Amino acid sequence: MVLRVTAVRKSFGSREVLRGVSFEARAGQLVGIVGENGAGKTTLLRILSGDLRPDDGRVDLLGTRGYCPQHPVLDEELTMRQHLRLFQVAYRLPGPGRALRLIEGLSAAGYLDTPVKFLSGGTLQKLNLVLALMHDPDVVLLDEPYQGFDWETYLRFWDLAQELRGRGRTVIIISHLAHDAARLDVLHQLHDGVLGPSPTADTA
Repeated sequence: MVLRVTAVRKSFGSREVLRGVSFEARAGQLVGIVGENGAGKTTLLRILSGDLRPDDGRVDLLGTRGYCPQHPVLDEELTMRQHLRLFQVAYRLPGPGRALRLIEGLSAAGYLDTPVKFLSGGTLQKLNLVLALMHDPDVVLLDEPYQGFDWETYLRFWDLAQELRGRGRTVIIISHLAHDAARLDVLHQLHDGVLGPSPTADTA
């Protein structure tokens, strides 16, 4: 197993958001976690990313991770290219080649020198996704990754997800909708802080 989550609990004040969440993911798997707004999906992903500590339970993750939060954390004065350079240094990458290829594949190369504050929501999300993928992590954690995408970019996202899967990467996708179930290897449903199989899951 590349990722093992065991009995994870998290509360904020008196509100128990996660109530003993457990699941596993293998290398080369596309795993979906769906649930209504407020079900605890983003809290779970923040714990998986290391951004938030659980109150109880544990997360065992082998290899490197990439995290694409639902709301991009970007400097609005910097351009897309400057963000790539910043993260290149942070990831200690020799060059921006993979990031630029991803940008090209998402049809965003024309915005490389545009300050973030002038980018549309969909283009911001493309940059957000590329920053999570540019160091080619073993486990990719994606929170509503295709919000704001047009149909063509949405399809390209799934091509990219299949490419990652084919190279043995584990991709965890969080969404409030289950209509992409057929594209996933496993689909879980998070409801009232408890994770269980989705009634539409394909567990083959």
